[in-house]
Amino acid sequence: MIQTEPTPNPESLKFLSENIISAIGTEEFQKNEINKVTNTFIKELLGFKGVELVLLSKNFLSVKKTKDISWNELKPIVISHLNHYFENSKEPILKEELKDTKTKDDGDETVKKIMDVLDTKIRPAVARDGGDIKFKSFKEGVVKVELQGSCSGCPSSLMTLKQGVQNLLKHYVKEVNSVETD
Repeated sequence: MIQTEPTPNPESLKFLSENIISAIGTEEFQKNEINKVTNTFIKELLGFKGVELVLLSKNFLSVKKTKDISWNELKPIVISHLNHYFENSKEPILKEELKDTKTKDDGDETVKKIMDVLDTKIRPAVARDGGDIKFKSFKEGVVKVELQGSCSGCPSSLMTLKQGVQNLLKHYVKEVNSVETD
């Protein structure tokens, strides 16, 4: 059974499943890059009218829609698409790595501390709102991250970034001065 939860972003909705949706972690797909998508389920989902972005995580997916379609129209289509997939397959929608997400900074102790705080303290909170945060780089005290899923384009995401993410990182990792989106 698929359940939905609102997110802080009114244009985004979180769809929860008891099935594993992604066995490889969190991945984001955007309609403007649909020609790069090889996964049939995701390609079809992005092809629906009004779907702008899809984020898949272990047991949920978030859909960000355009303003010209209502959730009353789109929600049943997404639920039906998910149900149809899991009626025909017990496999996760994402089961193999899509790209190498390691960064060249992985050997750096400060980067390891940043990644640990992101993974243990920040990512779970962001996931509750249907989003994800990806580490991009750390240079001269500045952490660059990418907000994904429901967080992408959310009116409160900048506040989340500055008050939440930046404060937590500065508290746990003394080398961090600020956090910016990439």
